[in-house]
Amino acid sequence: MKPVTIFRHTPSEGPGHIAEFLRAQGIPFVLHLVDQGNPIPTSATDSSGLVFMGGPMSVNDDLPWIADSLALIRAAVTADIPVLGHCLGGQLMAKALGGTVSANPVKEIGWGPVTPLGGPIAQHWLGDTQPFDAFHWHGETFSIPDAATRILESAYCPNQAFALGPHLGLQCHVEMTAPMINEWCRVGADYLAGAADSPAVQSAAVMQAETPAKLPAMTAIADRLYGRWIQGLRP
Repeated sequence: MKPVTIFRHTPSEGPGHIAEFLRAQGIPFVLHLVDQGNPIPTSATDSSGLVFMGGPMSVNDDLPWIADSLALIRAAVTADIPVLGHCLGGQLMAKALGGTVSANPVKEIGWGPVTPLGGPIAQHWLGDTQPFDAFHWHGETFSIPDAATRILESAYCPNQAFALGPHLGLQCHVEMTAPMINEWCRVGADYLAGAADSPAVQSAAVMQAETPAKLPAMTAIADRLYGRWIQGLRP
């Protein structure tokens, strides 16, 4: 099998649990370091699937790799090569597929409930999953592309995930590990302080205190989502 290519956009937002999941399944992957200046490939056909991680930038920023990433996502979708996006990655997918990315009414940071929606597509990805606490760290949100289906929502950000065939775009961060949460609280301390007046923002102390109870359940749901996603990987 060709490897899955995982695109990292900033050092602190690595692949996290998706890397652990792929290793456990014996699926090869390569980490493409966009933050180190590695150019975005012009073709998706060397990969069995593409995974785009998060980052502090906006997809609307004038960064040279954003247009190339959008083109790569469109090429992958045309070739039926599965794409998976986390937060910024989901926003890249939405914009590539004709959606828009704009400021969310409030910043959403920390643990917060998300609710699976009804319908066969949500059922395919999430089964009988009940509302659960996901990890959030975002100030922008995507619209749902015309051909895609919304499958998750939260009270503060209705568009938490969409699916289109074998492709999955996520606003929330199901890839988190406990060390990543600790690192984000450290490197994002100033951003967190500036967002403290949002009703959807937790303090670092609260989100870290809630992690032992909430992370295992979210990781189990991530395994469900990733398990569905890998079924579409190309040989």
